[in-house]
This record gives sequence, structure tokens and C-alpha cells, in this order.
Amino acid sequence: MTDTVLVTGISGFLGGHIALQLLNQGYTVRGSVRNLDRADAVKATLEKNGADTAKLSFVALDLMSDTGWDDAMKDVRYLMHVASPFFTSMPADKMEMIRPAVSGTERALNAALKADVERIVLTSSFAAIGYGYPKSRTEPFTEADWSNPDSSAINAYTESKTRAEMRAWEIMDAAGRRSDLAVINPVGIFGPLLDDDPGTSNTIILRLLNGSVPAAPDMTMFGIDVRDTAALHIKAMTSPDAGGQRHLAANRNGKNLYQMSQTLARAFPERKSKLPRLQVPDWIVRIIAMFDKEIRDNISELGYRKTLDNTVARQLLGQELISYDEAIIAAGQSLIDHRLV
Repeated sequence: MTDTVLVTGISGFLGGHIALQLLNQGYTVRGSVRNLDRADAVKATLEKNGADTAKLSFVALDLMSDTGWDDAMKDVRYLMHVASPFFTSMPADKMEMIRPAVSGTERALNAALKADVERIVLTSSFAAIGYGYPKSRTEPFTEADWSNPDSSAINAYTESKTRAEMRAWEIMDAAGRRSDLAVINPVGIFGPLLDDDPGTSNTIILRLLNGSVPAAPDMTMFGIDVRDTAALHIKAMTSPDAGGQRHLAANRNGKNLYQMSQTLARAFPERKSKLPRLQVPDWIVRIIAMFDKEIRDNISELGYRKTLDNTVARQLLGQELISYDEAIIAAGQSLIDHRLV
């Protein structure tokens, strides 16, 4: 197979797994990095994890710059737009996160349309589906739902992912090519590391295992294994029925941090003393949130028991997803193997 796939954000946790699976399936992969100095490290990581990198090359692209996008799209059949702005905490000005997310999506999609790329797969998020709703909602969230970007209850990250995906559909509709876009909306992505970068969600497992979360707030997270997430991207790239559709990538049932800790304690009993031993009452979390912006930005999720429907993703993948527990344990084992805990 000689089809060329441009993978933006190939140096990231998910981007690396997508590239690994593409290379193992015989695709030609062109990976984008912000600085080509990263290329050798990414190549070495993929080789260490079993990839034949003879069909791998790199280009330098920046979500906030027009430079290089047209050249990067030459002879590309498929675009995997995985890259997104990275922040370790919510910025004081939410536009610092929203602007690059939206403009980066615009640059990638417009360049792909100009080059007549056959199929675009966009990595969005459950953040664009399930936020800004009252806690009284009990029906499962599906691909038909959209987060409310104008809600005061959502944070900058949620708004950035929502507005970026909305903009993607606007661009494709304006071009008359809606069916050439497929969107993957993953929840928290867990699972095995390819290198020493744990990724965003695995950092939660890292903090639980290293003892930096002495007590767990009652905040529920949904999860999916990174291997399934990567496979869903590739299925969406080639499946005719995936075009023009969103795909909520998640296991059916969520876990709060204490439940995640219990899963880790069963798998790694030698780490049990480091894991949270109790769940913090909501009223205490609300007091802490008055002084901690990170908690305050997510306080609307405290005690909220959401449900969701992952039928579309399961049908696209053609099999059951790796379980949430297995994804958490794989992340924990990988963190230990990489000596990060």
C-alpha cells in the first residue's frame, strides 16, 4: 500500500499510536512536528515499538502559521488532523486556547481541500459533546449532542474543542464536501506509552500512583484505550459510511478517581499505600475550589453521573472496545516500565 497519510501532531501520545498502526498496515506516513529537531526522536520511538520506518517522513508545521501547509499536502490521500494546542493549565485568557484550536483546524482543512485530499479525519473530543448541560439530564449522550460553548459552566478547553469542531463542519459544508470529513470524539485516552511522554490522561494515572492525590474528589471520567482510539481513526479514514459522521469514542461506563484508584490497587498492590484511600466530600472540594483554579474550572462536573452511547464507535471498529480497566492497568504498567513512578 502506497497511500500517503499526513498525521499532524505525530509526536504526541495519540499521534504516535496512529502512526504506528498506519506504518504497520503499510501506509506511507508523513508526520508533522513543530520543529524538525524532534523528527529523529519520533522515528526512534516508532522503531522501538516495532514500526518499519522506511515509509516515514516529516514536515514542520505550526497551527498558528501558514508556512508549509501546501507543501505538506502534496500527494497526500488522507489527512489525520490530530494536533491540538497544548496547555498544562487553563490560561487566564480563554482565547489563548480557543484561537489556535480554531485557526489550526482552519489551516489544516483548507489546505487539505485545496489539495483535494480524499478523506479528512479530525480528532475532536467528548468535550465537544457532553458539557454545559444541567445535572438533571439522564439520557445518554450521543453524537447528536453538542456542548454549549456559551455556557458559564464550561472551561476554556471544552470551548476550544467545541468551536474548533463546529468550524470544521462549517468549512466542509461550505466546500460541499461534508461527507469527506469524519470526526472522532474520544473521552480520556489511556493505555500504553510509546516513550516517556505519558499524554494528558495518563498523567492522572501517574499522579494517582505517585501519591500526589491523597484523597479523590467525586469527579467521573470516561475512558478509552489509545490503541482503540488509533484504530478508530484509521477505520474512519477508509470506511465509506464514516464520512460526514461523528464518532463518540468511549467505553460505556465512567469511573470517578476513587474507582480508578481501586482498579490500580488491585493490579498493583505494592503501590496501594500511594493511592487515595478515601473520597473527598463534595463540600470540601467546593471550598478548595475557591482557592484552586484548576478545580474551580471543573467544579460543574462534581458528582455528575453522565451516561453515553458508544454504539457508533463499536460498529465502526467492528468489535468490543478494550475495557476501561484494561486501559487503566496498561497505562499503570507502562508508567512503571518507563520508570516514571
